[in-house]
Amino acid sequence: MDRIGIIGVGEIGRAIVDGLCDGVDNPPRIQLSPRGARTAAELSQRYPNVRVCADNQDVANRSELVVLAVRPQDRAEALAGLRVGDDGVVISLMAGVGIGELRETLGTGAPVVRAIPLPTVRERRSVTVTCPSHPVADDLFDGLGGALPLADESAFNVFSALTATLTTHYGYLATLTAWAARQGVPAEAADRYVRSLFQGVGRSLGDDKQSLGQLVGHHETPNGLNERIRTTWFDTANSEALAKALDALLADLA
Repeated sequence: MDRIGIIGVGEIGRAIVDGLCDGVDNPPRIQLSPRGARTAAELSQRYPNVRVCADNQDVANRSELVVLAVRPQDRAEALAGLRVGDDGVVISLMAGVGIGELRETLGTGAPVVRAIPLPTVRERRSVTVTCPSHPVADDLFDGLGGALPLADESAFNVFSALTATLTTHYGYLATLTAWAARQGVPAEAADRYVRSLFQGVGRSLGDDKQSLGQLVGHHETPNGLNERIRTTWFDTANSEALAKALDALLADLA
């Protein structure tokens, strides 16, 4: 679709705009809500095809595709009184907010698709989970790194829970760096090495011919250092605690 509206211009909204516009010969016309005014104004100055609308309803009125990128806890205020025509398409990025609730809130019979884009849509490298499959949504995210459509919201909520582990990974890396610094290693050197170490892991993940279990085996030797940390720290109790936390999150999302 040539006319795309984005309501809520935070980190993900900004990343989507960059992915759709940066280096693109014929980008779509993008309408931004005044929420996140500073970011919206910056994007409209950077890209001639981007404009900031008067309010959220103005965004919806000018758009064939409306992307809801507001925080779930802000939806009551942000979507109050908003109406989307039945001839449009709505993509919601709000975790834990079901399709039925959104249709009722927006007073629309338009197709509603939920999606989980990551900030790497900016570089068009994010595989985005969508639910349900819809040609407009899948085409949009295929252009931003790839779409992974799901048939039902229960499966979608599982992927939402998986996405919630992302900053835990960064926290894990920060913990490793802090530990090394406490051993007397210069903090900058530890940070540089940990980043390099796990960037290499990221490249290994690109080899989809190996299962994750196989990658474990291929990166450790029997009774070696990697196996020691994996079995003494990430033991059964640790694994079960992670599963328990994910179970609780999934229950809330459902």
